[in-house]
Amino acid sequence: MTGTLVLAGTPIGDVKDAPPRLVEELAGADVVAAEDTRRLRRLTQALGVQPAGRVVSYFEGNEAARTPELVEALLEGSRVLLVTDAGMPSVSDPGYRLVAAAVEKDIKVTAVPGPSAVLTALALSGLPVDRFCFEGFLPRKAGERLSRLKEVAGERRTLVYFEAPHRLDDTLAAMAEVFGAERRAAVCRELTKTYEEVRRGGLGELAEWAAEGVRGEITVVVEGAPEKGAEEVDAAEFVRRVRIREEAGERRKEAIAAVAAEAGVPKREVFDAVVAAKKAGA
Repeated sequence: MTGTLVLAGTPIGDVKDAPPRLVEELAGADVVAAEDTRRLRRLTQALGVQPAGRVVSYFEGNEAARTPELVEALLEGSRVLLVTDAGMPSVSDPGYRLVAAAVEKDIKVTAVPGPSAVLTALALSGLPVDRFCFEGFLPRKAGERLSRLKEVAGERRTLVYFEAPHRLDDTLAAMAEVFGAERRAAVCRELTKTYEEVRRGGLGELAEWAAEGVRGEITVVVEGAPEKGAEEVDAAEFVRRVRIREEAGERRKEAIAAVAAEAGVPKREVFDAVVAAKKAGA
């Protein structure tokens, strides 16, 4: 018989949030694959449990090489427990490769549900939660980041992102540029930890706040785009949005069409605004 792969959620902050089953799995797994074995050691000490099985590292740098080894252990009947530093494996963390490989071999995959920064931030944001999409981390390079944001500029679902604290100000500024400074958002910092903070406001306002420097684990929740026709956009805003797209490499015709679709107005209206601005030298 083949073994079982168990994906286990770990606390995103407060260790008391660890699910009870996590302790059982740590004590009973044949192999524990951890993103950081040192952090795993601190977690097990806090939980008062000693892994009985073999502990191996499984992180971005060795994920490709170690996956076949873990699949082999599963095929031999082992129970393999996968944990990351915080939250659920595979969600912007190592795990997808191993899950895909296990599924391909018809190996059972199950989970120990646990805390999630995505869902926690979404619930605390005060923004619509009935429909949302998780976008993970944005690209580090400014041009690529702008391009990625433009891809979802018309997305009506609430958007959830992870971001590093030292890049937060640039990311919020880019979001304000693409989505508009008044688009509502929430920056959730150090969730469930001692210095937990949820900062809410417009993207422009939040970008100014973040420019002073922010620390900790960050999750950003952004309000989705308004329904077509529900947003009142003046000519100057049409021109601004078209220019952003042109600077990113779009042809003017495509940029005008995209901006018109986002705002729910005829393409001619955006075209006339762009032409008028050009004649005025704006």
